[in-house]
Amino acid sequence: MTLNPWRLRMLNQLATHGTIRAVATALDLSASSVSQQLALLETETHTKLLERTGRRVRLTPAGLILARRAQAILDHMDTVEAELRSFGTEPAGLVRLGAFASAIHSLATPAVIRLARSYPHLEIQVLELEPHESLAALRSGDVDLIVTTTDFVEEPLGPDLDLVPLTTDLIVLVLPPGHPTAGRGPADLAAYADEAWAFDRPQSYMAGLTTRLCRQAGFEPRVVGRFSNYATLLRHVEAGLSVAMLPSLAVDPRYHVVTRPLVVPVTRAITAVVRRGAPPRPAVLTVLEALRQASRPAQGRGSTL
Repeated sequence: MTLNPWRLRMLNQLATHGTIRAVATALDLSASSVSQQLALLETETHTKLLERTGRRVRLTPAGLILARRAQAILDHMDTVEAELRSFGTEPAGLVRLGAFASAIHSLATPAVIRLARSYPHLEIQVLELEPHESLAALRSGDVDLIVTTTDFVEEPLGPDLDLVPLTTDLIVLVLPPGHPTAGRGPADLAAYADEAWAFDRPQSYMAGLTTRLCRQAGFEPRVVGRFSNYATLLRHVEAGLSVAMLPSLAVDPRYHVVTRPLVVPVTRAITAVVRRGAPPRPAVLTVLEALRQASRPAQGRGSTL
């Protein structure tokens, strides 16, 4: 029996995404191509891996077992290939790094710049992913490591992952420069119950956190804008149209806004995460170390607010 790694990855992604169409979208293929490849995998393994229920397919017990084993098999193959390439050479090859927006600016970009100078044959692909997106992408093998937060309760970290703490980041209230409370000390959220609020997109870490903190303060925030990037959100606050809550790393100094810490301080722990199992490739470990180095000045920035 010869197992095709490409087809194993498709089976693993079917277990993660749930539908042939979702796998096809993730791999930029047609649904029929994915179905054909999975049918070939059944032929190769001499095992029924899929069963049809109406217009959908689901994994058989054998398919579930193989899908669970597939990620470990693929990780091991990547490690062996990287080890062979690394004999007598510098770290090289493609490393896919998923990170949320403010971590890209403060951690990923400095790390990539540093590595580009030292390792010209190391290619780093950075993908902007919210915590609920990056964890799923890491588990499915779409990325090699991620920068996320351990405080994202909607998508908890588990024993299948290894964590490397990087830094902590203070959550702050963001106000227009002319706001009556600008320049004061720590903010009591209850005093902002009647304000118009700008939010991150639904299901994001900050949207969930802001909603929870406002409700704990006794009010439901009146949301007047939802934005997919912090630059647009900061412009909205800068214009005096709203207030917002953001991690301090996300508050770009180019925007004329005022930040205030909360009366009860709230921080988020920023962590790099890799899959547990086969040892990470040398190239992945090199990126991980560069992220740790980039996090040291980030700690200093976060503590000044």
